[in-house]
Amino acid sequence: MEKLSRRSFLKGAAGVAASASSLGAVDFVGFDAMPKTDKSLISASHFGAYHPIIRSEKAEGFEAFKGDVKPTSLMNGVIHRVYTQDRIKNPSVRKSVLEKGFAKAPKNLRGKEEFVEISWEKAFELVANELKRVYKEYGSNAIYGGSYGWFCVGSVNNPQSLLGRMLNIAGGCTTRTLTYSTHCIRAITPYISGVDESSAKQTSWDNVLEHSKVIVLWSNDMLNTNQIAWGVPLHESYKYLEKLKELVKQGKIKVVNIDPVYNDTARYLGAEQVFINPTTDVAMVEAMCYHLIKNNLHDEKFLKKYTVGFAKLKERLFDEKNPKTPELAEKITGVSATKIKELAELMAKNRTMIMAGWGFQRAHHGEQTHWAMITLASVLGQIGLDGGGYGFNYHRTGGLAMPGAVAVNPASVNKEAKVETNSFSGFPGLNAISGVPSTKGEWSDRENEIIPVSRVVTMLENQGKEYDFNGKKKVYPIIKMIYWAGGNPYHHHQDINRMTKAFAMADSFIVQDCFWTASARFADLVLPATTEIERDDIAKADTNKYIFAIKKAIEPLYNSKNDYDIYLGILKHFGDDAVNAFSEGRDMMGWVKYFYEQSKQKGASMGISMPTFEEFWAKGYVEFKAPEEAKNFVKMKDFRDDPITNRLGTPSGKIEIFSKKIEKYDLDDCQGLVQFYEPAEYLGNAKKYKLNMVTPHPKYRLHSQLNNTIVRDFEEVDGKEALWMNPVDAKARGIKNGDIVRIYNDRGEILGGVLVTEFVKEGTLRMCEGSWYNPDKKGLCLHGDVNVLIADIPSSKLACGNQATALVEVEKYTKDIPALDLFRQPKFKA
Repeated sequence: MEKLSRRSFLKGAAGVAASASSLGAVDFVGFDAMPKTDKSLISASHFGAYHPIIRSEKAEGFEAFKGDVKPTSLMNGVIHRVYTQDRIKNPSVRKSVLEKGFAKAPKNLRGKEEFVEISWEKAFELVANELKRVYKEYGSNAIYGGSYGWFCVGSVNNPQSLLGRMLNIAGGCTTRTLTYSTHCIRAITPYISGVDESSAKQTSWDNVLEHSKVIVLWSNDMLNTNQIAWGVPLHESYKYLEKLKELVKQGKIKVVNIDPVYNDTARYLGAEQVFINPTTDVAMVEAMCYHLIKNNLHDEKFLKKYTVGFAKLKERLFDEKNPKTPELAEKITGVSATKIKELAELMAKNRTMIMAGWGFQRAHHGEQTHWAMITLASVLGQIGLDGGGYGFNYHRTGGLAMPGAVAVNPASVNKEAKVETNSFSGFPGLNAISGVPSTKGEWSDRENEIIPVSRVVTMLENQGKEYDFNGKKKVYPIIKMIYWAGGNPYHHHQDINRMTKAFAMADSFIVQDCFWTASARFADLVLPATTEIERDDIAKADTNKYIFAIKKAIEPLYNSKNDYDIYLGILKHFGDDAVNAFSEGRDMMGWVKYFYEQSKQKGASMGISMPTFEEFWAKGYVEFKAPEEAKNFVKMKDFRDDPITNRLGTPSGKIEIFSKKIEKYDLDDCQGLVQFYEPAEYLGNAKKYKLNMVTPHPKYRLHSQLNNTIVRDFEEVDGKEALWMNPVDAKARGIKNGDIVRIYNDRGEILGGVLVTEFVKEGTLRMCEGSWYNPDKKGLCLHGDVNVLIADIPSSKLACGNQATALVEVEKYTKDIPALDLFRQPKFKA
């Protein structure tokens, strides 16, 4: 009898596993039974880079990459999610869609009807035929391909970027601009300081720790949010937070936290807590500026030399009929007039750094918050000085991004190509949302319709109608197909009940993902993608310090495919020209090598020597050293030193407290001067619903990512999303710690598990976004998805941004609590 080699056995076992894929993973015991770690084997995620620990062809754990300063506990979920019970195993289609076609299948059965598992060949055919039908009947903009999500740090298999590339080649699409995370900051700050301040370089931590005397955290829980990054996080900011904590203990730096919640960062640093009513921050800034000017504590010279519009600001603040006094602000903000004056004087008399986060711009009139932060910093006059000014990016990378060879300029790679580079990726080509690096075919010159990312529901409800955005009159396109890849709109978007009705206006809804998220369950057709650990790719650290070789550690589970191969399979139905345009003659590893070689070329132009691709791939990473001057970088120092030579990117070249450009837009909800506008829902107009809910980024997931893993148990209360509630509010409603409650308003209702705590302001509730949507038959979300309750109204006609707060009411839930109906396989037709 011929001896069976290990290689032959595993080859045969792979075939058995494939044939049994619909039944689940096949476990072969006895091979490589000892856990092993190969330091050249690297995978990477939005939570960090790591070396997978492999045993019996399975990933059982991880060893953090050496450059990760403070590995996060979330990495446990990254490994666990590969094997969760809700992995999408096969391409699946709703039963009625398979029988009647996309256009004729009942839309009210989405999320309720059984799925039918089909072959990849059938799935590619269905998707391609639907694309062709929609293009033929409705045109290139009738497909919404503005898929938004965070899955995958890899540059080759980035699902959203590849989707845009595929649709451009197939016939075009409607796409999106801005992000749910930074919608208003990115829209407003280019008018005020000339750059997108959400990703602008900040004053270095070394400089802050040496020179700042006061640090104001404003809506900033960086200890939480710095766990994750758009690229691969190294968690370097934590070492600076440790140093800051020690300086606070020594009395050398004072930290103040202005927030409705006494958050993790504030508690860790021992910060002074200033509780403020949600969405009233601009009113507090107005009062602080009023007090500073009234008492001659403002910097008149700085304001005259480096800003425009101070006279208009002063006129408004000191309006005789309605002066913006601290006493007025006390009624709006809940912060005493005495404390407002005290804080203003503290910041004026000490070198102060304002570290503002992103959360409070996700609100009605959210454009005003960071405009107000820049205005306050201008009145203080410390911008461009050591340890002074402001920064809105400590919230994300800790302000540690540095220039490096990974920042490829695509124009230098292919001058003929129409390429847009994702500002965080550093790689050209496949990270482009709209452009494609080729000149073959009419699609290379295609101009797609672009909408504000958070207006997808508004678009579906108002197809063909005019709307305002960023100073322009635009018209919403007619949408008949939605293709979402690597994202979960049933978490990300607001007012989910309204969204479900709006999505029903589209003939087809396709989801491409690894897991049976709520979005996948409400889709017409679902395509299973691999996780990062199951494929090769290339990525960079979010601070540009490393390029990582993401190496496939295990074979793809079930019948999943790489995103790149899924799109290639669809385009095969459009002919060889479409396939060649997408691949440009490269397979997936060919693109990995191409991206690396382009970075190597860029590095050479900067005097940076990089190893060959083969050496890089063998080692698993390339490291770049930060230049010494980066350690003492001061934001806007060059502007302060010479405002003529180093003009800002605004029309005046200065900081625009008043913007003539915005004023000319003649908008009633975002005028030329920063100001407090009364929000549609806040404690100041609470009547029917008395509590103001805030929905910050979660501690134990990235938005909805990892909610289907073991880390969910770290914070949930009896299987429900945790609701922080002040003791006064809880007692008034007969609610105790650990109770399950119903949280509701006119938009919907959800369940939550109560944590009674003084860490949240009276009248305010804290419940993190990202819990997976799990409605019962009557629409009650059994798990606690807060976006059921959040209004889907634009921040203003300028940014058209999204909301993150709502007025609600809470009552103890006394009925039987049904078991959750998610985190597992959906129902399939036998």
